[in-house]
This record gives sequence, structure tokens and C-alpha cells, in this order.
Amino acid sequence: MIGAEAINKTKEATRQIMNNVTDTQNYKEFRVKNSSTALNYIQRFSSTEKVIFGTLFILALLTTLIMAYKANDFFMVEVPAIGGELREGAIGLPRAINPVLAITEIDRDISALVYAGLTKYQNDTIAPDIAKSWKISDDGLTYDFVLRDDVIFSNGEPVTAADVAFTIQKIQDPAIKSPRRADWANITVSEISPTQIRFALKQPYAPFVTNTTIGIIPKNIWSTVSDDQFIFSQYNVEPIGAGPYDLSDITRDKSGIPTAYHLETRRDYHGKTPHVGTISFIFFADQEKALAALDEGLIDSLSLISPESAKRLSTDTAQSYTVISAPLPRVFGVFFNQNQAVVLAEKSVRQALDKAIDRTKIIQTVLSGYGTPITGPFSATEHQKTSSSTALADIAMARTILEKNGWKRNPDGIYEKKSRNTTQVLSFDIQTADTPELRQTAELVKQAWNEMGAQVNVKIFESGDLYQNIIRTRKYDALLFGELVGKDRDLYAFWHSSQRNAPGLNVAQYVNTTVDTLLETIRSARDLGARNLAYEQFDRIIRSDLPAVFLYSPDFIYIVPRSLYGIKLGSISTASDRWNSISDWYIKTEKVWRFFTKI
Repeated sequence: MIGAEAINKTKEATRQIMNNVTDTQNYKEFRVKNSSTALNYIQRFSSTEKVIFGTLFILALLTTLIMAYKANDFFMVEVPAIGGELREGAIGLPRAINPVLAITEIDRDISALVYAGLTKYQNDTIAPDIAKSWKISDDGLTYDFVLRDDVIFSNGEPVTAADVAFTIQKIQDPAIKSPRRADWANITVSEISPTQIRFALKQPYAPFVTNTTIGIIPKNIWSTVSDDQFIFSQYNVEPIGAGPYDLSDITRDKSGIPTAYHLETRRDYHGKTPHVGTISFIFFADQEKALAALDEGLIDSLSLISPESAKRLSTDTAQSYTVISAPLPRVFGVFFNQNQAVVLAEKSVRQALDKAIDRTKIIQTVLSGYGTPITGPFSATEHQKTSSSTALADIAMARTILEKNGWKRNPDGIYEKKSRNTTQVLSFDIQTADTPELRQTAELVKQAWNEMGAQVNVKIFESGDLYQNIIRTRKYDALLFGELVGKDRDLYAFWHSSQRNAPGLNVAQYVNTTVDTLLETIRSARDLGARNLAYEQFDRIIRSDLPAVFLYSPDFIYIVPRSLYGIKLGSISTASDRWNSISDWYIKTEKVWRFFTKI
């Protein structure tokens, strides 16, 4: 009863206050009158009533605060924030952090973050970067780029057409020995104005724009460096570029040798500022030491590890990292030299050899599953996809093909084919480089073909020796070899008949005039439909002719921390391509009002 009476008195006091609000002529009068009235009511409460009133008041206040918090939380959203550090393990030391010279993975990695090009890859397509637009002439021979006027190098100097022209001319200079020189051969570069640059080609090349992703170096710094000192310049290890990151610090050991490079986001970057505030590259002598550092928590991420190591790491779900991967545009296969091994000139033999290969077994055994089976000239990232059925071996079918074409097994189980005067034995050698992956692959291929009924031997060579004495001279029967196709899907160097002799890379010495025409169309046609049609026709012919037995495309493998979000590898051709999407990566987050974000 006492509680009910107190509650009723509280209600009455509240009602009286609200009535006075309505009747009051001004705020001051209302405040004085109602404060007095409310206090009078409250002072009449008994001790118990005052406790109940106080409790109800506190509950009402708490309820209001909770509802306000919930409402605020509903209208807030978590978004990426700038901050955090990614500690990236790297094998070796940087020596040429310079787009003109970079050849090692660590040099390419840091160059990709420190420098910016006229264009860049964004969501696997070419997008403007330093350039804001470009125009291609009707004949496909002239490319005019218009530069942004707000791009600056990390030293504060503006980026102009003079810097672009200087960079390309240095790449073209034979004294510099740039690994990118072939990309810019027979191209004339002209500075039209501080914000306009022109490239003139001698013949149409549809994928040319992909070349313009190369980073631009500052002319005002590098023009003071002579050609003979270019490779030795301090700017190669203390780079100045226009990219999203800047070199902020170098950690060195007691002898002065760098142990880590620390990059920080540039707040004056012309593009979208990355959210990962610091990227530190920690250097190691070999993969074993880098993996040990990963296990000890000294680094967060690591690339270019062996598939075997990746498989081991992927099974340890308790660790703070995870394994991600993406197909590389690389084609591994056995390329036949029909000029040297006459037995391989017979199409039925090549068909049988193709049927006998268990590609799935090779990928599981050699690549620990980090690869994709292929049966044509394109990598797994492109047109051709291989079904699980064609990836498996069919020894019985392989033997049937041979026997239908006059091949019979001798007492040793080796197929041979007799003519009037000669007996041809299905015997040849596989030549390849001395790497763990290629050695294992060669042995599995040999086993499959031996089981089918061929006599096959494997010959292993050191990489330099293989190129100089085997590939360059075309002294091989069957070459186990890998082709880097690249994002532009330009297979001219690998299959055009003009490239069948060294230094060309048509290692199958394949000659087909129709294919030559298709490859030329792929290079020159600006119409995407025409190029895609040429790709499809080329693919069909190569699959039919079988100048090689195609095996697999390997994956790029990357160890990343579970605390890193937004990372998507997409389509990459080299390890440094993983940084193409760095602006989407983040470690830290913050909450902001939903109204200030794009839904």
C-alpha cells in the first residue's frame, strides 16, 4: 500500500509539473514555479516514498541512456582507419629499388609501393594514375597521355612529362641494361608540354598501355647520375617516388647492413591513401630463417614460399596467420622438338603422351595442391579451363591410340613401329632445369610415359647451362619448361614461327602460318571481340596440333595475418602485383556515423 501510494503521489507531481508547463507565459516563470511545486511534492514523501521515487528516477534515466546508446550504435558503422603495421618478411637485401633496374622480388616489391606510373592496375583493369587520360590514334601507332597537375614526388617536386620521358629514355638506353628495355624497343617518346607526353610505335601493339604501369623516376635527381654510376647510386636504396608510400627509416645491424626498411603512407599522395600506416620489410638470408621468424611472431606476412611449407602452415589453424593463393599466368609443359626427336613428329605419339599424364597427381605431389591443371597454351587465369576428367591419366586410351596407328610393344614392353627397312622405337629424353619443382615433375612425367610403354630418360641441367647449351642451341628432345604469359596474354614470343630460333622462346619450334596470323591479330587488333576470337582460334589449333603436353599453372602463395582485412589478390603475374590493391587493405578500424559513409 505504501509503495502504491508513493507511486501515485509521484504521478501526481509529474502531472502538476506538465500542467504548469502549459499554463506558464515564459520560461523563467515556469522554472521557478515548477521547481518549487515539484520540491513541495517531493518533500511531502515519506522516507520509503523518497527511496521508491529515487529508484524509479534512476531506472528511467538508465533506460533513457541505454536507448540513446543503442540508437547511436545503430547509426554508427565500423570503417577502415589509417594505422597499424604490416611486417613483411623478405629474402635477400634491396639493391635496386628503381623501376628502371628492379629485377629481384624485394626490389620489385618496394618499387611497387614507392613509385607510381602513368597507369595502374585497379580491379584487374588498367586505370589512370599519374595520367588522368589518354588517347590512341586510329592507326594504333600514337598514344597521347595527359598528366594530372597535382602529383608530386616524396621530395615535394612535381611530376611532369619531363620525368616520364626521362624514365623511358633511361630504360631504352643500352648502357643502363634495364630488364624492361624490350618492352620499350622501337618506341619514340616526346614531351609535348609539362602535362602531355606522346609515345609513337612503329607498329600497332594492342597491349601497349600495360607497359605504362612502370614507375616514374624524378629527372631532377637522376639526371645528375652518370650512366656508369646509375646502378651504384644511393637513390637505388633510398628511393624517391610518387607512390602511396615513402621510405621513412632503415634499420641496420652493427656493421651497417640493412635489416629492415620501414615505409609509411604519404599524406600528400595524389590517390587514395592506403589504410595500412606502416609496411616494414624485414630481411632474411633464406626461406628457412623467414619461416622461423613467422613461427616466432617476428613477422606477419611472407610470400614466395614453397608449396610444401604452405601446406604445413595452412593446417595450423591456431596461428595468427592464414594462407591465401591465386593462379599465376604461367604455363608449364613438355615442349617437343620434332626436328631432333623424329619419333615425336608423329601426331598419334603426341596424343598418346598427352593422354598418359595425370596432371592432378603432379599438382598434389609437386605443388601440394597449389596449382591448376591445364591442357592448352593458356594459363589457368585465362580462357582455358581444364575439367577434372581431362586432368587424370588414361593409360589404356594412350595405348589404344598408339596401337591403332601401328605401334606394338616389344618384349621389353616398349612400343616400336616397324617399316620395310627400319624399326622406330618410342624412346626420347626429357631435358629440364635443376630445381626441386622441375625435377619432381620430370620424374612423374617419366614414370607415366614409361608405364604407357615409352622409354624415357630425364636429364637435369643447371639453369645457366640449360639455357646456353641446350635451349639456345635447340639441342633437346623434349623440354620441360615454364612460360610466363603475363597479363597482356601476348603469346607471340612463344608460338610465332619467327621466334623458333634463339633468342626466341618458341622452344617447340612450331610453324603454322595460320597461327602466325592469329598472333599478329592479337597483338595489333584494338577491337576486343576480334582479339578474343583470335585467342579462341589459336587455342583450338594448338590443342589439335599438340606441339607440347601442357601440365599446370602454379599458384602465387601468400601468408598474411588474420588481423589484415580487405586483401584480394585478384589476377597477378608477378609477386609484386599483390600490392595493386593495397589501398583496400586495412588493420585498424573506427566507428563513424552511417550518414558519412557510402552505403
